[in-house]
Amino acid sequence: MLGKLGASLREAVKKFLGKPVADELAVRELIKDVQRALLLADVNVELVLKITRRIEEKALREPIPSGFTRREVTLKVLYESLIEILGGEKPPAIPYPSDKPLILMLVGIQGSGKTTTAAKLAWFYKSRGYRPGVVCADTFRPGAYDQLKQLSVKVGVPFYGERDGNPLEIAHRGIEELKRSGCNVIIIDTAGRHKSESTLMEEMQELTNSLKPDEVALVIDATIGQQAKAQADAFNRATKVGSIIITKLDGAAKGGGALSAVVATNAQVRFVGLGEKVEELEVFDPSSFVSRVLGMGDLKLLAEKVREAAVEEERVKRLVGGRFTLKDMVEQFEGLRRMGPLRKILEMIPGLGLNLPEEVADVAQGKLDKWSVMVKSMRREELENPEIINRSRMRRIARGSGVKVKEVKELLDSYETMKKMMKTLMRKQKKGRLPLPFKI
Repeated sequence: MLGKLGASLREAVKKFLGKPVADELAVRELIKDVQRALLLADVNVELVLKITRRIEEKALREPIPSGFTRREVTLKVLYESLIEILGGEKPPAIPYPSDKPLILMLVGIQGSGKTTTAAKLAWFYKSRGYRPGVVCADTFRPGAYDQLKQLSVKVGVPFYGERDGNPLEIAHRGIEELKRSGCNVIIIDTAGRHKSESTLMEEMQELTNSLKPDEVALVIDATIGQQAKAQADAFNRATKVGSIIITKLDGAAKGGGALSAVVATNAQVRFVGLGEKVEELEVFDPSSFVSRVLGMGDLKLLAEKVREAAVEEERVKRLVGGRFTLKDMVEQFEGLRRMGPLRKILEMIPGLGLNLPEEVADVAQGKLDKWSVMVKSMRREELENPEIINRSRMRRIARGSGVKVKEVKELLDSYETMKKMMKTLMRKQKKGRLPLPFKI
């Protein structure tokens, strides 16, 4: 949903904001663009029409509240409508271990992404100070054992599995072994061999009755779109305990359909997978999710990730406020890179989701290692005042860092682009048009 749908909705909002007057024609044009984006994302037609009717009623028929403009009311209604179809304001409660280990079991059809999700969940709990371990109870799919073992090593958590045998017995042995190892979160990856939802639910009930996990999570592939409703319905009928994890949302053209279809069943979407890396799993917070999809930023998630990566508040202020040197810029990007893919982090900052040139994030992501070396080859006055770096200085910096002169110029050009953009954002903030999580 953050992929094609996010791009389409951001473009629609950007076009609407660019209109000189937010009159009825502009509002109706926005509605058509939103309808098109949602339908292409496989969102149910009735839900799309519901959003349309709500925007028309609030923005065009009802009086505009004092102190607000039609533009603000329209965007507010769009924002609230998208949150509503994704489950409302309240984020899900996350289960944590108490006086005994927490046991989580993942189920789903083959290819839904359970094995990768098991490793992502292990990373999620480990990053919050818990001691997770994973069990491979999938003896059906060739390669499941090796894949989960490799991912466990990558995350740095204990692993238990057997290549052959009874999955239930393997799971029981794995739970006991990980308990003895001191794990307080145990994640069980099960086989997803069945395409029939009814058969899958029968197997899930058998596993649940035998293992008695604290939580059973159904993993659903976002690319199946509205078909996710059938799986979620069957899951809800099979057990009262459970949650949903939706994977592959980063590039799923039908991601909006999968999310809205699952939420329509009243099932709880707890996590969403936004990429292949182990750290690309997020708690599904509808309001934060919609903010980022619309390019409005996600200050809450940004603040959380900043804390996790131990990036000082002062540095974030310098990044957003534009008061930073060349060295600061490289250090900021390095710090942000530790929190995940750079573009996703930058999209959380209000304004950047709509205005960030793709080449800036892409160049920064691919050039950071070289940039760090170049910065170390510069003199203090060059770092503080990059504008003094002429061709002669570029050649010296290039020789000292083992790069080409044109690569030094790329760094300087990216710095100037970012500096101009930050100045623009700062002006908007001073005028009260850009909220920030702290004063600058």
